Amino acid sequence: MTTTSEGVRQDWIPATRTLLVGGEMVPGRGETWSVLNPATEAELATVTGASTDQVDAAVAAARQAFPAWAALTGEQRSQYIHRLADVLENAADRLLPSIVNEVGTPVSLAEYLQVKMVVQEHLRWAADAAKIDRTQHLGGFDKPHPTMSDVVHEPVGVVAAITGYNYPLNLAVFKFGAALAAGCTVVLLPSPRTPLTTLFLGELIAEAGLPAGVMNVIIGGADVGRQLSSHPGVDRVSFTGSDAVGAHIMAQAAQNLTGVTLELGGKSPSLVMPDVDVQKIAVEMHLRWSRNGGQGCAALARLLVHESKYDEFLAAGAAAFDQMVVGDPWDPATNIGPMIRADHRDRVLGFIDGSVAAGGTKLLEVTKPLPEKGYFVNPVLLGDLPPDARAVQQEIFGPVAVILPFEDTDEAIRLANDTAYGLAANVWCNDPEEARRIALRIRAGTVWINGGGAMRPDAPFGGYGRSGVGRELGEWGLREYLEVKHIQWRT
Repeated sequence: MTTTSEGVRQDWIPATRTLLVGGEMVPGRGETWSVLNPATEAELATVTGASTDQVDAAVAAARQAFPAWAALTGEQRSQYIHRLADVLENAADRLLPSIVNEVGTPVSLAEYLQVKMVVQEHLRWAADAAKIDRTQHLGGFDKPHPTMSDVVHEPVGVVAAITGYNYPLNLAVFKFGAALAAGCTVVLLPSPRTPLTTLFLGELIAEAGLPAGVMNVIIGGADVGRQLSSHPGVDRVSFTGSDAVGAHIMAQAAQNLTGVTLELGGKSPSLVMPDVDVQKIAVEMHLRWSRNGGQGCAALARLLVHESKYDEFLAAGAAAFDQMVVGDPWDPATNIGPMIRADHRDRVLGFIDGSVAAGGTKLLEVTKPLPEKGYFVNPVLLGDLPPDARAVQQEIFGPVAVILPFEDTDEAIRLANDTAYGLAANVWCNDPEEARRIALRIRAGTVWINGGGAMRPDAPFGGYGRSGVGRELGEWGLREYLEVKHIQWRT
């Protein structure tokens, strides 16, 4: 047995292999598969997904629980959600190793970003948001006779929450926190690549004492996802993942005219304007896009640098690649973990090799030998590529960035918007007014200026174009789970 300095067992993985359906922990009766540690390629566990009947049962349980949960006061729902947050905080020393071993996120990053932040800030924000009365009084209207009106908000119903592999706890909380606060009930389905943390979450939900059926946790592959997203008993589908899968989810939900919230991919630009001291920002920029092995939808991996700063930026950024440590995610010095699976590693390498074959150049890279086991990729910065190159236009989802020079502000904005995505962007600029003018011209759901800050629980997150539909987080994310009703009466 090995432990961290905080006493967290590195070899701990959840013992839970059961689903949470209608308040009961039940074994799956569907497909069986192995869950691998991407850093070692060792099998962590064998899990069994939900059968067709169990998917139906989970939806039925959520529907049965919905009227009573929706009828609670906001204060009552808030108390339940805060209690769940208490349980998750107490289980942080077990959630952390589950995520590190299952996802491969370095422990130095995962401890806050994948556990503490999402529970202490985001889930508790949702708990407090449950107490808000969103009734809007429109006042009087006198045609053809005097009337008064209110607009009220009611929970949409049963939510299918389908999450990606890269941030299993975060993505789940972003969805069910808002849904529960709104008065909805939930069926949660994680990526089949990382089911263990979510199964453990189901055990913690049961421990927290939420009413039976309010939260249901199932696992499964594409067939289970298809059944859930097209289920006539589901009133809203919320999905995080690739734009290709998101398009399928949207089509499946459309069979029942079910509303969707889709948080999809990105190809986010970071603009470096000519008045910036690149010596101060180059290292930070590279360490940011490579975080979590580049497996983040908002990774700022498309670097647009003014031509007058281009060579200086490259020279200043070389130090970042000396600081990138690829390897064991339990080593506190490691800041780049593995890709999630061998096929994804090969896909990332395909972007690198294809770019070089097409005339691109590896301008900066980590060249240290990789571990013999694990799905690792050394970070690389690609240059000398045209704006329409595959690596410039498509989401790579790995530790690979591309850099393009620009001549003036108009060209910078044109390049920033020259993509099918519009999730996030960043503007480095010393003039605050100019930075804001540029930010307003970039078509992205989030634009940071000079690095911005942490993901706020009260701010919307989502994007334009193929980056998705709707928003998560903040009041905007919560309203995705509310129906709007107009009540009008004669006076």
